[in-house]
Amino acid sequence: MTPPPRTLPPGSAPRRAPRRAARALATVLALATLGACTSVEGTGDKGYVTGDGEVRVLDPAQREEPVDLTGTDLAGQEVDLADLRGKPVVLPVWGSWCVPCRAEAPDVVAAAEELEGTASFVGINIRDTEGGAQAFQREFDVPYPSIVDDGLALLAFTGTLTPYTVPAFVVLDEQGRVGASILGELPSTQTLVDLVDEVTGG
Repeated sequence: MTPPPRTLPPGSAPRRAPRRAARALATVLALATLGACTSVEGTGDKGYVTGDGEVRVLDPAQREEPVDLTGTDLAGQEVDLADLRGKPVVLPVWGSWCVPCRAEAPDVVAAAEELEGTASFVGINIRDTEGGAQAFQREFDVPYPSIVDDGLALLAFTGTLTPYTVPAFVVLDEQGRVGASILGELPSTQTLVDLVDEVTGG
């Protein structure tokens, strides 16, 4: 029988190999600050509710079928997650209107730069205007593409995310399966680096 996924609230951390213990301790301390803003009835500009920043890690045996998602990015180019298999993929869910998304942006960009060559990043931009989203990317010098959610993109992550989950992160393993998620604001660059390491078993 397959064991249930590990749900790690703030103050907890995924089990890691001894060589990663020091980094795990730093992540545990940082996770206590996680928070999420969820749009009430999808308005996308007010009515946010603070969440508890849950981190969920799935062992390889618990992971389901690869995520099938294609979309158009903010530059008008087609993006297909299937083309990125072979290395982990980090998917930040964001909107330029979301205050925590703006606060975490420098750390997300730093994580993408640190993990370059190790993991791919593809954002999912939700309930946004084209101008607002593009201005956000320029302001924070975002180095990765973002799929524009047409109202269906987050359905690819049913059971992991809700249609109103923002900010949030999903980490896919090398096969394109959901390996981990963070529901809330990213506390540090190292959090994502460690989570990618955990998902790949590095």
